[in-house]
Amino acid sequence: MEKCFIGIDGGGTKTALMAARKDGTVIAESLTSASTWREHGGEKVAVQLADAVKGMNCGPIGGIVAGMPCYGESAEGDAALQNTLESVFPDIPLYLANDVVVGWAGAFALKPGVHLVAGTGSIAYGLNGRNCHVRCGGWDEFFSDEGSAYWIARRGMELFSKQSDGRAPEGPLLKLIRKEFELARDIDFIDCMYKRLGSSREGRASFQILMEKAALLGDRAVSAIYGDAAVELNLMAQTVRRLLDLPPDGWRVSYSGGVFKAGDLILKPLKSLIEAGGGILCRPEHSPVRGALLMALDKFTNLQ
Repeated sequence: MEKCFIGIDGGGTKTALMAARKDGTVIAESLTSASTWREHGGEKVAVQLADAVKGMNCGPIGGIVAGMPCYGESAEGDAALQNTLESVFPDIPLYLANDVVVGWAGAFALKPGVHLVAGTGSIAYGLNGRNCHVRCGGWDEFFSDEGSAYWIARRGMELFSKQSDGRAPEGPLLKLIRKEFELARDIDFIDCMYKRLGSSREGRASFQILMEKAALLGDRAVSAIYGDAAVELNLMAQTVRRLLDLPPDGWRVSYSGGVFKAGDLILKPLKSLIEAGGGILCRPEHSPVRGALLMALDKFTNLQ
């Protein structure tokens, strides 16, 4: 029976899977929940991915490439995750990378370029024509992940508190949050945040969606936060370009992640900044999960 190949795009909010035949024909796709081992534990993540793969019912597997959040940031954690995934996918060739790598693979179809991820977290990655690669940013949401949904949400919560107690002029965000959380008193937002959004990264990052709404209602302070996010993302992209010694003009930048669903709020200022630095902001050619699949086909079809 012909073997299939599987790409996995892990994330802090959701995880996508895609299976294809050797010729690249996609035969199954699936979605499951967040797969951040640092938050959910390696064993839970491994079982979740094994169940998702089993549910696709795509037959024998010739190889899996999985882009995973936090991979590459802890030698001990990386080894534990590798071992745990190998235990649930025995005798199947397996390659792990950070999720930004599969984002790049999809955006540029394995060709050189700089890729920005701004989802629950944020990070940049690039590859040049000499097969050198660099990652930048994405250290941790506590002190990094600039420009991410979590970072934007945290800035938004700060702005809400300032609009509420008079440190900042009132704007649409204030009324929107009062209505959304049914606040009798603004200070009740603290309890609502913990009860409704929880302490998880993905829960609090979801607040970013309300930021989009407030910006579209004309809250200039919220729009400025998206402008600040663009500055941070541009800094990562420009740094990767410099470290890879890409040409100063005409270098390509692409993107993936939920923050970019905000459209012009983030893309318009980012495009201006990228172009001012000699780059070209490009729509991704493919999704991150297809990027993982392209990597799986590239790495494992010659083994069959």
